[in-house]
Amino acid sequence: MYRCDEIAERLASAIDSALKKIDPDVVRLLAAAEKEETNERAKWALGQILENARIAEHGDCYPCQDTGVAMLFVRVGTDAAFDGDLSSALERGVRGGYREARKSIADPLTRVNTGDNTPPVVYYDLVGGSGLEITFLAKGAGSENMGGVRMLTPSKGREGIINAVTDVVRAAGANPCPPILLGVGVGGTMDKACLLSKLALVRRCGEPSRDENAAALERDILAAVNALGIGAQGLGGAHTALACAVETYPTHIGMLPVAVTVQCHSVRHARVCFTEEG
Repeated sequence: MYRCDEIAERLASAIDSALKKIDPDVVRLLAAAEKEETNERAKWALGQILENARIAEHGDCYPCQDTGVAMLFVRVGTDAAFDGDLSSALERGVRGGYREARKSIADPLTRVNTGDNTPPVVYYDLVGGSGLEITFLAKGAGSENMGGVRMLTPSKGREGIINAVTDVVRAAGANPCPPILLGVGVGGTMDKACLLSKLALVRRCGEPSRDENAAALERDILAAVNALGIGAQGLGGAHTALACAVETYPTHIGMLPVAVTVQCHSVRHARVCFTEEG
């Protein structure tokens, strides 16, 4: 049986640590981009981003003032048992993880701040067995505002998907603090495609899809986006995006939903795995 107090404590600790450290895989992608970049202004900007990441990691502080919406992707076994309410434990974990961080969650109509960065946005995935795995993603507003969904007709095909993503990035310009990462969901329904685009972002950054068709699409989208020339912080150059991840799902014969989630370079996430002994 899982102890909810233990879940809340471990989740809080993971969130607190994650908020102060950009994903090491992204740091490596940024370093590679800086080395390759030939545009002097963009190269300078990439260097500043890397220095900011180093200061945050070694200074126990936040690499970005926007600590975002807490998104939780919870894989829970159908045989798992808990000594309390899992949803409440997750909320306590988020509250504890954001104790020292900026509180950014407000009622959408009154704009009154909840004061503790709860409630989180939670997605549950029921799987076989008795396991429990929680993946946290801090989703900042500046990049989230730049996402989009397109309900394409099937005739638009692969080229239509690439054009839809590049249109979203072109419209975003420098607003999401490029270089960015792209999560792209293709298929399902409108809402499913949006969820897929988020799940794409919690894959290991820069890791290609195991599906060769999706992997090829990732490469082509990345090339098309970088050809836009927006570049680091909108200063031009070859690195508008660092990586693109695509997730797909079967869809209706009359639809081709495409959702794009834009993620800034300040990628902060964590994964916590539990056993029934805690």
